[in-house]
Amino acid sequence: MKRLQDRVAIITGAASGIGYATAKRFAEEGAKVVVVDLNEEVGNKVAAEIGGSFIKANVTNEEDVQRMYKVAFDQYGRIDIAFNNAGISPPDDDSILTTGIDAWRRVQEVNLTSVYLCCKYVLPYMQKAGKGSIINTASFVATMGAATSQISYTASKGGVLAMSRELGVQFAREGIRVNALSPGPVNTPLLRELFAKDPERAARRLVHIPFGRFAEPNEIAAAVAFLASDDSSFITAANFLVDGGISGAYVTPLSE
Repeated sequence: MKRLQDRVAIITGAASGIGYATAKRFAEEGAKVVVVDLNEEVGNKVAAEIGGSFIKANVTNEEDVQRMYKVAFDQYGRIDIAFNNAGISPPDDDSILTTGIDAWRRVQEVNLTSVYLCCKYVLPYMQKAGKGSIINTASFVATMGAATSQISYTASKGGVLAMSRELGVQFAREGIRVNALSPGPVNTPLLRELFAKDPERAARRLVHIPFGRFAEPNEIAAAVAFLASDDSSFITAANFLVDGGISGAYVTPLSE
């Protein structure tokens, strides 16, 4: 059974990591997928691989966000699912004592303001249809303090969680569900880059996960597909934690 048959889904940050894995999963579930990314070459390859379409857009730019939804709607005549997933975690976002205001603002723009814009401009399409599912990528650090500080990243994801909760409450009576997806550390290019640059810091993250490993992108994609589908029809304004037990653990078990 294909839970997303003929539904139109827009995924930002879809050229790699969680976005790419979700684009593949949505296509397998029968959705028509619109791949949104700044990387035109890879984005087009992903779209071709899954039989979808590609739109190049800077999700921090209000006009770009408006345009991407218009192009998608003009092509498919509907927008059922929005997975607002684009985000960054740059190395200059660190302790509050060392993170500069420019780094702070850049992370807030990409991780939080883009989600605000994407929600703002997709909601009218869903209101007209009387239904829709919005999934915003937050993080487990929106719920608990990170072992390795990324002050702007953590604050931005807290904002995503709070905004998702409010929108979920506000638009529930209109048939629109809004949920925050909160992954734990995921085996993506971003994390692999951290391992290469700072193995000690990366290992510090691993010790807190009860499973003793990082998530794979397809495991997160499965959770997104659930939130996008009617299987989650009574779930909105939720913090959907897919963190390998991090947020439930006081201490992690020692290896045998």
